[in-house]
Amino acid sequence: MGGGSGRARDSQSMRGEHDICREEQHGRLIGLCKDDTGPMDDLRVAAVVMRSGFGETTSNLASMERFVRQAARSGAHIVCFPEMSITGYVLRSEIEKFAEPIPGPSTSEVQRMARENKVGILAGLAELTGSHAMAMTQVVVSPSGTMEIYRKLHLSEGEQGLFEGGCDAPVFKVGGTTFGVQLCYDAHFPELSTILALKGAEVFFMPHASPPPETAEQKRMRWLRYLSARAYDNSAFVVACNQTGDGGAGIRFSGVALILDPRGQLIAETSGDEERMIIADLKADTLRKTRNTRMGFFLARRRPELYGMLSASTENGAYERPEANTGFDEARLPEESSSARAASAS
Repeated sequence: MGGGSGRARDSQSMRGEHDICREEQHGRLIGLCKDDTGPMDDLRVAAVVMRSGFGETTSNLASMERFVRQAARSGAHIVCFPEMSITGYVLRSEIEKFAEPIPGPSTSEVQRMARENKVGILAGLAELTGSHAMAMTQVVVSPSGTMEIYRKLHLSEGEQGLFEGGCDAPVFKVGGTTFGVQLCYDAHFPELSTILALKGAEVFFMPHASPPPETAEQKRMRWLRYLSARAYDNSAFVVACNQTGDGGAGIRFSGVALILDPRGQLIAETSGDEERMIIADLKADTLRKTRNTRMGFFLARRRPELYGMLSASTENGAYERPEANTGFDEARLPEESSSARAASAS
């Protein structure tokens, strides 16, 4: 499984957010050239809804291995676990006690699972990136055990005080299929999906650790509103899954998993409090037909010269709005017809 992300790196070389950014962007291919992206292969994917207890690393890894074996028996090429599936998810400072460098003990176990079962694995943890610095990271492990990483780019308000955001939106390959990763809150920013699609991504994996106050059905309906749009707008498959049950530290998750086709239509889904896994075949022909239709691959007709405001940056992340035209310029309005004037007068 290759890609635009660098291999796992020595955590001692990373000291704070700016060093993380420099290392992620230094000397690496950021994205794929057109010639590097051949036709997508058919891909059988598994998406897991599982309980990940906070600080219960050994138990969480054992649960993951059970699902990996089940996915391999079902012929899956890659299995996606929720965000922070190894560490568990909590927004308290004690999570640092369970953070690990990459490579580290837990990621070595994930590599072993991948090699023994000959299946790709996406798994999440709190990554120790330096002295008291952490990232929310999803490891991407190939069936041969090679490992790359994605660090969450967009942090929620509660996460910002504990973690540092990544600085790269890499793409990866499994077989002939190119994919990207977005972690939970990342999926609320449509620009990220567009960037990944422009880099060649045909599949978006979206692992979540999305807590209450929603029920599973409410979360399912919300996901369908915006994850379907990510699939449709970019003509890409979406694979999303959430933690479920009591994660410890007073957090209880509503389990949901969805797999969507490039038209934004459901292929497979599950919701509820129980641990479970869904499997679906992502067909290359479906992607090809969608992207070749007149109302298919909209990215081919983008006008980037109009989108400069999207990259504007301010201290609070808000735009300075240009002054709006609050009145009509009568000189620029078309002359009203006599019939229209008569109608308005009546």
